[in-house]
Amino acid sequence: MTAQEKVDIIKTFAEEIITEEELLKLFETKEHPVCYDGFEPSGIAPIHFGLLRALYVKKLLEVGVHPKLYMADYFAFVNNKVGGDIKNIQLVGKYFLEVWKACGIDTNKVEIIWASELMKDFKYWERLMTVAREITSTRVVKSLTIAGRSKKEDISSAQYLYPLMQITDIFEMDIDICQLGMDQRRANVIAREVAHKLGWKVPTAVHHHMLLGLKGVKEGDDAEEVLMASKMSKSDPTSAIYVHDSQKIIFDKIKGAFCPPSQVFGNPVLEYAKYIIMPSLGSLKVERKTEHGGNIEYKMYSLLEKDFETGALHPMDLKNAVARDLDVLIKPVREHFENNAEAKKLYETVKSFQVTR
Repeated sequence: MTAQEKVDIIKTFAEEIITEEELLKLFETKEHPVCYDGFEPSGIAPIHFGLLRALYVKKLLEVGVHPKLYMADYFAFVNNKVGGDIKNIQLVGKYFLEVWKACGIDTNKVEIIWASELMKDFKYWERLMTVAREITSTRVVKSLTIAGRSKKEDISSAQYLYPLMQITDIFEMDIDICQLGMDQRRANVIAREVAHKLGWKVPTAVHHHMLLGLKGVKEGDDAEEVLMASKMSKSDPTSAIYVHDSQKIIFDKIKGAFCPPSQVFGNPVLEYAKYIIMPSLGSLKVERKTEHGGNIEYKMYSLLEKDFETGALHPMDLKNAVARDLDVLIKPVREHFENNAEAKKLYETVKSFQVTR
């Protein structure tokens, strides 16, 4: 596989690459670039954490990237997730590992790194202070959105460390590619600026689309806050489909999802077809009565979107197809946690924890 072919595969899921030229050069000069994605262990896993991230990890492995999956337990502690109890947070982290396994990630081919282990060395904090000297307090406050926090919130002093920690991680783990959601781009952009200033290795940033919650796009003037409010969230059951949801729950949630006739923008049901179902299954099959147009199979998302926008595809037919295929994809995960005693115990334990934002 050529370097350009590898870049093209990354582009199938990247909403933004900073920069594509740098990514191409990286693949030309390094056989196995190091990439990371980070996760706060903070609750029950929705489909964007399980199904979507598994897709991206598989694509990264396909192009020879060495993925580091970063279990950000100290970040969840600082951010007061799971009641701020570090032992419970780490149990959620172990549960996350079971979710990845159930979603088809070969954990022997990825490197799992825990923030609490990375931060044991004083050199980490020495690096953090070096990073902090290059970033103004105003910039740190603006970057709080990466922690899912609004600039208007009254937060703890510890939470101001969150952006500095995330930027420091990139250099401490010697990352070539930061593969995170669009909601994390601010940290990656600052990391690139700091690297240029200090003469450190400049990381390439690959940002993927943030999957909408079931309610669609929220209104607001601040683009970052709209993104935070609209994305599918582990802490908001009304916005998320979880990897443990039963077939009935999936159908009920999709039935109630925001999906007005002919409206493409902000439509979560179309997004689940575009970003999860069609890349995973190769197509979306819509079953309907002959008098309503008969069955149709969409192998290209553009055709699906066109039919929906013109009214040739009814919202309920779309919803039924998406709910059916989400259940197909979720079923093996559900069964893993039903049949594996250790995974089942972890899930039951995590379900009992207090969910805190």
